[in-house]
Amino acid sequence: MILSDYKDFPRVGRIIGIDWGLRRCGVAVSDENRGFVFVRPQLYVTNQNELIQKILDILLTDKISGIVLGLPLHADGTDSDTTKQVREFANMLSEQTDLPIIFIEENLTSATSQAEIRRKSISKIKQELDSVSAKIILENAISVLKRI
Repeated sequence: MILSDYKDFPRVGRIIGIDWGLRRCGVAVSDENRGFVFVRPQLYVTNQNELIQKILDILLTDKISGIVLGLPLHADGTDSDTTKQVREFANMLSEQTDLPIIFIEENLTSATSQAEIRRKSISKIKQELDSVSAKIILENAISVLKRI
């Protein structure tokens, strides 16, 4: 189910942060108490069904209680073409799991991610950028949850 309010999101348990991409998807998972966020290897896929299956595997393996999905909006808050694709992906994912899904605005997470891993080689940055973005998405969502 896709939630519109963080007040309805689970307060306990591991949560997953996802930085969606058509071919590459970043993933990060929190610990049970949400004090730490762990970057996972990026997921490389050829289609959305493959991505959903990989996400479902993580949800089961890590005993996830909720899903945070980065939402790329224009600076004025309007949807872009990518925003629409992320929403479509969320709808597809919600048909496969009963876990709650919530969006968080992800503007500037790629820039922040690049700053966090800038000392690494270009190839290493490409391998980690989306998952570090997912980590930032998840950390931001955890901060929001702690404030409500």
